[in-house]
Amino acid sequence: MIFPVLMGLVGCGVLLSLGVWQLHRMEWKAAVLAEMDARIGGTPEPLPTVLDPIADKFRPVTTEGRFTGRFIEVLAGQKGSSPGVRIIEAFDTTDGRHILIDRGFIEDEARPLPRPPHEAAITGNLHWPDDSDSFTPPPDPKTGLWFARDVAAMAAKLGTEPTFIVAVEPTGDGITPMPVDTSAIPNDHWGYAITWFSLATVWAVMTGFLLWRIRRQTA
Repeated sequence: MIFPVLMGLVGCGVLLSLGVWQLHRMEWKAAVLAEMDARIGGTPEPLPTVLDPIADKFRPVTTEGRFTGRFIEVLAGQKGSSPGVRIIEAFDTTDGRHILIDRGFIEDEARPLPRPPHEAAITGNLHWPDDSDSFTPPPDPKTGLWFARDVAAMAAKLGTEPTFIVAVEPTGDGITPMPVDTSAIPNDHWGYAITWFSLATVWAVMTGFLLWRIRRQTA
């Protein structure tokens, strides 16, 4: 019985350690999400001149200026609404900078409505999203529709610096803000831990059954 006992102990030990590791990961992820939420919901400050895409990610900021009427539409959806797009528009600040504002979501039927340039005060969070991957198609040359946000490419397209603010308050023209939040970041480690602990239980039961069979056959 020595070999089955060793296999049972080693197997249960490995599976239990994986479950404990997932519990540690769950605590770590919860702390990271709490830190992100605190940063996102902080007190907005005037838009800094020098930005670091890592250190300043999600930083709440304010700025004033004028929407230019030059925009990019990104395919998007919103729960409870018909299909639509995100409006990413070039924005000229009062201090002469040219940046990008993610104004939010608008349904397809409202897309043809005019959105003339106008003055605005923006409150939002700095972000440098890159939603594309190897399966994301390039922008449609016929419709101009984009399928993912890519700050560098959008800045080059609209002639702005790669500074991207996601608005948290309405900017007019019937556009609904889609603020930055952590709701789309899963923390499923509790479920993973339960899976590993369940496998450890099954392994222990199967080991016990095997030992019972061996003992019975020996007897």
